[in-house]
Amino acid sequence: MVVFHLRAALSRILRSPSRLPTSSHAPPPLVFPHRLLASSAAAASSPGSFAVEEYLVSRLGLTQAQALKAAAKLSHLRSSAKPEAVLAYLESTLGIPAADVGRAVVIRPRFLCTNVEETLAPRVADLRDLGLSRDEIARLVLRWCSDFFTVDLDKTTRPNVAFLRQCGLNISEIAGGSLYYARLFTMNPESLKEAVQRVQELGIARGAGIFTLALAVVALTSKDVFGKRIRLLHNFGFSKDDVLTLAKKQPLVLGLSEQKVQGNLDFLMKDVGLEVSYIVRRPALLNYSVERQLLPRHCLIKVLKEKGLLKGKLDYYLTAAMAEKIFVEKFVRPFKNHVPGLTDDYASKCLGEATVE
Repeated sequence: MVVFHLRAALSRILRSPSRLPTSSHAPPPLVFPHRLLASSAAAASSPGSFAVEEYLVSRLGLTQAQALKAAAKLSHLRSSAKPEAVLAYLESTLGIPAADVGRAVVIRPRFLCTNVEETLAPRVADLRDLGLSRDEIARLVLRWCSDFFTVDLDKTTRPNVAFLRQCGLNISEIAGGSLYYARLFTMNPESLKEAVQRVQELGIARGAGIFTLALAVVALTSKDVFGKRIRLLHNFGFSKDDVLTLAKKQPLVLGLSEQKVQGNLDFLMKDVGLEVSYIVRRPALLNYSVERQLLPRHCLIKVLKEKGLLKGKLDYYLTAAMAEKIFVEKFVRPFKNHVPGLTDDYASKCLGEATVE
């Protein structure tokens, strides 16, 4: 019996409407709003009176939950001086608005306390010396904030950038990509070279459009774990050529957890009855959630077929990959009066509230 579990909903990061002043010159104290003067005076005279959580919400657009969690690591702040210095530098130098900085702060709250003159500005200058543009540096600062101040650029980033360029890869694409891509700048250079070799052993040439993504996945997966994923596929009947084909089509599959791969293959091959060759041609099936997408749709289609409401043969991948709104319009709403409770039952399965024998 497969039991569905309701997963926690992702909270949305709100964008703050506030903007930094366009002028770099502070106005005379008398023109400051009364509330700001009072707040500054209170912060100076009463340690711990600075409301960090409120600041994170109003200034950076964090949700209350995000602000509460981040504030725990910023409890030492006694005023907004350091955060404002960071925000002002990022806006004026890299064009990063406060709301975007908030996204980095959610990941690494102490980023907001970085010393601008001693740490932030020199590191940005170093990245500029590597040939990265203003926008590329801005993206790296936001996506790479956890390693931004600890990595040794001369021992890691410089040789990695040089090697990636030697491989014919687009540095701008990597800098502007996901967190997976940014990791290529900070990893051990020897490990990066080994990862490139492993990708090539999969039959993916350096000039292939999928090479950078494959490299990012392989680079973040240890050799031992990578080997386990391949052995797992072999255990399900995938040949060496099947694995290579799958890797070329969907390299992300090789970075999935063992539990994820095994769970999807168990369902697709045992419950749905798909052949290895079918999955190899459509490896995206291994990325989908069994609980929330594959199984609910499979059960619904099966019910409709058993009741004679669907004619002809349906391609499994098309029904599995279909956008949720389209699937509901095509297979749920037209039959809700023919099968009592069909809509509610399908919805409950998608939310993980149902138990299926």
